[in-house]
Amino acid sequence: MLAIERRNQILERLQREKRVVVASLSEEFRVSEETIRRDLEKLEKDGYATKTYGGAVIRENSTLDLPYTVRKNTNVEGKQQIAMLIAGLIEDGDSLMLDASSTAVFVAREIRRKRNITVITNSLEVLIELAETRGWKVLSTGGTMKEGSLAFTGHQSEKMLSGYHVDKSVFSCKGLDIDRGMTDASDSFAELKRTMMHCSGLRILAADCSKFDVISFAEIGSMEDVDIIVTDREPDERWKQFFQAQNIRMIYPGSADAPEPEPASV
Repeated sequence: MLAIERRNQILERLQREKRVVVASLSEEFRVSEETIRRDLEKLEKDGYATKTYGGAVIRENSTLDLPYTVRKNTNVEGKQQIAMLIAGLIEDGDSLMLDASSTAVFVAREIRRKRNITVITNSLEVLIELAETRGWKVLSTGGTMKEGSLAFTGHQSEKMLSGYHVDKSVFSCKGLDIDRGMTDASDSFAELKRTMMHCSGLRILAADCSKFDVISFAEIGSMEDVDIIVTDREPDERWKQFFQAQNIRMIYPGSADAPEPEPASV
């Protein structure tokens, strides 16, 4: 196993469990404790972790975006549930924009059986996922590839998006707060998501339960800018009342307002 692969797996563990122990990681990966300590030092230097006696804890940093290889393996079950529900909102003939979130890849996978779909995306991973679809129009924003994200950003991406109007946009966020709205880890991603919202008729926010009551670095917009929010777990009563007051349709597995989930893609 390459060192970067091992560090990404350690980072995944930190995301799930919030702390790791050197001795346990050494045994699991069959490397020396000194090697694990160097891995943790690298994660600390990159801003993802804080070393402690005998291990490390996750560092909550609103300005850092996790590597895509880590994000796509986080809360996979929740993202699959969200994607299946969103697929029920997409109809044959729709045009839509998909952002470069890991959830968008699951959405792309779930809607491949749809017909005559037009997709515009800044995600290289979504483009690959849809490479074999027939009868679709799949457009890339182009732009500058953001390091570690498999996503295009920058002026060229924004200009391309702003030249279209689509039926629906599906996008995510890093944080969701009643007072501060939707936030993201980077200005460039936040700007692209604002553009997607502006250019779409129906705006669908995909946010798993870990995003609620979190404030990240860059503002995407207020909750008034969203028509539908799809999540993987029933929100608490405070959020339910807020969504109702804002006239936002709230969808989660088992909710009365949820579309009938389509069979999982193979």
